[in-house]
Amino acid sequence: MATIPLYRDPQASIEQRVEDLLALMTLDEKLAQLGCYWSTAFVSSGTFDPEVAAEKMPHGIGQVTRIGAATGLHPQESAAFMNELQKIALERTRLGIPIIVHEEATGGFCHRDATVFPQGIGLAATWNPDLVKQVAEVIRAQMLAVGARHALAPVLDVARDPRWGRVEETYGEDPILIGAIGTAYVQGLQGQDLAHGVAATGKHFLGYAMSEGGRNWGPVQMGPRELREVYAEPFATVIRNTGIATIMNSYASVDGLPCAGSPAILTDLLRTELGFIGPVVADYASVDMLMNYHRVAATRGEAARLALLAGLDMELPAIDCYGEPLKAEVEAGRLSQEVVNTAVRRVLQLKFQLGLFEHPYVDTSSASAVFQTPDQRSLARQVVAQSTILLTNDGVLPLSPTIKRVAVIGPGADDERLLQGDYHYPSHLEIIYAAPQNTEATGLTVPQAGGDYAPGPYFTPHVTPLAGLRAALGQDVELHYARGCDILGDDSSGFAQAVEAASAADVAVVVVAGRSGLLRPVTSGEANDATNLALTGVQPELINALAASGTPLIVVVLSGRIHTLASVADKANALLQLFPAGEEGGNGLADVLLGKVNPSGRLPVSMPRSVGQIPTHVGHRAGGDRAMFFNDYIDSPTTPLFAFGHGLSYTTFAYSDLSIEAKDITEPIKIAFKVRNTGEVIGDEIVQLYGRDQVASVARPDNLLLGFARITLAPGQTRSLAFTIHPSRLAFYNPQMHFVTEPGAFTFRIGASSTDIRLTETVTLNGPIIEYRQRDIVDTTVTID
Repeated sequence: MATIPLYRDPQASIEQRVEDLLALMTLDEKLAQLGCYWSTAFVSSGTFDPEVAAEKMPHGIGQVTRIGAATGLHPQESAAFMNELQKIALERTRLGIPIIVHEEATGGFCHRDATVFPQGIGLAATWNPDLVKQVAEVIRAQMLAVGARHALAPVLDVARDPRWGRVEETYGEDPILIGAIGTAYVQGLQGQDLAHGVAATGKHFLGYAMSEGGRNWGPVQMGPRELREVYAEPFATVIRNTGIATIMNSYASVDGLPCAGSPAILTDLLRTELGFIGPVVADYASVDMLMNYHRVAATRGEAARLALLAGLDMELPAIDCYGEPLKAEVEAGRLSQEVVNTAVRRVLQLKFQLGLFEHPYVDTSSASAVFQTPDQRSLARQVVAQSTILLTNDGVLPLSPTIKRVAVIGPGADDERLLQGDYHYPSHLEIIYAAPQNTEATGLTVPQAGGDYAPGPYFTPHVTPLAGLRAALGQDVELHYARGCDILGDDSSGFAQAVEAASAADVAVVVVAGRSGLLRPVTSGEANDATNLALTGVQPELINALAASGTPLIVVVLSGRIHTLASVADKANALLQLFPAGEEGGNGLADVLLGKVNPSGRLPVSMPRSVGQIPTHVGHRAGGDRAMFFNDYIDSPTTPLFAFGHGLSYTTFAYSDLSIEAKDITEPIKIAFKVRNTGEVIGDEIVQLYGRDQVASVARPDNLLLGFARITLAPGQTRSLAFTIHPSRLAFYNPQMHFVTEPGAFTFRIGASSTDIRLTETVTLNGPIIEYRQRDIVDTTVTID
């Protein structure tokens, strides 16, 4: 009777199984585990060809890139394709090591028929980690159903430059908010046990969003203190709170060090300082970029060696450098096989954690059952409503039940494509179906899938603002629609019809918009950066023309871009921000406009008055809020138009009874207070806690978000809240780059936004200087009675 290898024994420890399997592997088999193939590379003449697959991966393969985000397959078909690929790896290779399929998932699973939730920035605008966790649980269920076990999300970049096209994928500008939303997302995606979950990926490590000129891939220039305290902190939070499975490198260089090839970033900072232990996966083609973009390597072999030595374990989306070029480096003695072994251990560890050796296949017959369910669409609608931010309101909202005539106007009013972000399905797949020459357009080689695998476009049923309002208003309200203009171009021929519709209405809902995507023409998205943050095309002129009609205007900005809206705000009776909202966008928006849902979205970013202010954000260090000598620019205040955390409600809230219990700097600080709904309707308040270290050994932020809480209050209801701040939450890197909390005076501020502060108190905390590790920060907690 044949002896079962130890690595196939589910009763053995993962460590034992990894070492047993590693000892059996040849160099070719090891290198295969560090590589990847596009799923569509196995499709020949529009059909799956098992012989092609067997030929391409004779030694197995680490990952397969994107079945859902590269094809038009329905879930049941996608699951069958995954099973077929898995069967090749299991039955036609010597060791039978299963594959991992990875996918995109920033605003929902990027797969045909999957629920299209709001884009990442929209999730952050809810300031509701519990709701984001529910979103991620849906993504997990849908990915598990088709056998995709690795999601390239969440985006944990700190986005403080709205010129950068990928701001829409992020959770905003503040590391504490990003860390809280990111933690919830990863917990929902990975679940209690990776054997029943999906591996999350924190990206992009590190500093990616603060590039020169706001340009994608641009160099990043910042010091080690800012890099750690701000840009590494969301990653540190998610690592310590969730044990996130994988991390992805940034494309950029930081102070001249390309992240994909930097041991200082991927090993010393990520692993030694922050405690990450899983695999680091390459952002697409970033190993090759060490040679052809950053120019720190002369050959692909040298690029592979630099990346592997830095701590980058897996090359995605295809093998450029980690195949024969890397093998030549090992065989020539320029790279120790022990370095290869370290990376392979991490990959195998993840595959065992995912339970793939025991359960490599999925049930194709039930795959579609967890796609487009009523509960999922209801959740998507709820998220849209909670992400909708009411920026201004003179009382026109909520819409009066006595209104009889409504005009719905604008290029975003009835275009389902504009509800999508750049990583939504199918907008993301335009790099394939809309660009046969995708290599020229994006620099990314995506093997084309034809036949039944061709990617569409295929939309789930998307509810536009026009459709949502039409359904919500019913037949008793007369509704007229006029597009007015496009999002781009100078054609104003539709103005007259739009003005006519507005003039005949009691109120006009004007949905101006952007178009997110990768392939131009778009206004936002990856590699689509901007120098002008105004609304595009003739949309500002459309608003001016409509304002002249005298009809009250409700302006909805449906865009992934953070725009400069000063002139729009002046013309609007109410102004709302709706980030790319997904399939239930129109229904969720209508719920807010009609008052079915009281708006509670809050800005996860600061909205500048003009592009010349950039960067403007809540976390500026001491002195960063003014311009000497006169405190402002010659042509503008230094303050943002709308501050971080801003968002209005249909009710009002009063804060009272502040008390602070604090012994010294060695003990947690308890901050208690009360919030009362002083209005006439039920509503959610986002209570925000900020702090300031009054005197420190380095310049500290003037306004540091320390915690937040969402509370629901009925009219007249009062609730008591208590934040508990651990001293480590006040720590920073001192002049010697030790991570310390210093004694002294601290001001704590509580309010409805970073500038709408209701309660303030300064306390002096005595005691010694305490040194911590950033990886051991204790998050602020809150109790609500």
